[in-house]
Amino acid sequence: MRKLAIGTALTGALALGVLAAPAAQADSPALTFAGVKVNNGKKIVVGTTAKVKVPVTYTLTRPADLTIDYKNNFAGVLLYRGSLAEQDNSIEPDSAPACTTTATTATTVTASCTETLVIDPWDSLYEAADAGTWKAAGFYGHGATDLDDSDGHISFEFGYDMWADSATAKIQRAAKLTVNATPEPVKKGRTLTVKGKLTRANWEDGTYTGYKGQKVTLQFKAKGAGSYSTVKTITSGTGGALSTTVKAGKDGYYRFTFAGTATTAAKTAAADYVDVK
Repeated sequence: MRKLAIGTALTGALALGVLAAPAAQADSPALTFAGVKVNNGKKIVVGTTAKVKVPVTYTLTRPADLTIDYKNNFAGVLLYRGSLAEQDNSIEPDSAPACTTTATTATTVTASCTETLVIDPWDSLYEAADAGTWKAAGFYGHGATDLDDSDGHISFEFGYDMWADSATAKIQRAAKLTVNATPEPVKKGRTLTVKGKLTRANWEDGTYTGYKGQKVTLQFKAKGAGSYSTVKTITSGTGGALSTTVKAGKDGYYRFTFAGTATTAAKTAAADYVDVK
């Protein structure tokens, strides 16, 4: 399990590997996380450098006598891969959620909460397997420390609970796509060569690498027209290379479009204008 961001006081314990040591089982707090929605239900596209902020909303119901101060204890929603007990990777909130009380009873308090998960490709994503479907879970952590060693004694108490949720989120690699039609200008009826390249984020080394064997569509929009039409579909080659030929008919714009895959986001290249003489 990766480091869980549950407050400064708890981070030190995690760094010391407290979670790996057996501990006495304490009573879990009666928390309920409901209506979890990640990124408004949209796919999360991550490149190689820019951090991506992901909004998460949910309803949290807690016992009325439990105060969550986000200093000594913390509650929120995280994303993880793998099983709840054996996570391959996880992404946790770096700050406290904003919660507004919506209902109270003699024994419970219900609040509507919004938090932000910050996905840093250098810190959060490491391998190809990180592209795909992640699961959501609610969590609660608490800790207490006594670092006064004047009496020859220090202590650190830590507790952690996690509840699986049915919500999921899809994280995808960002893609890049280029297009270049030559020669420019070109005589009507002559052959145009349209080249480009399809690449996608490689989180292992922080670069964009060629995406081979993918269907990419060449589109054309005549000067003054309102929309693009499909010319042909080709397959990316070694290093994501794209190359095809067309007959020049009229002035207009050429572009490549990639529909995306389960692990890689869709992308449309910036159009290249061709002047036909």
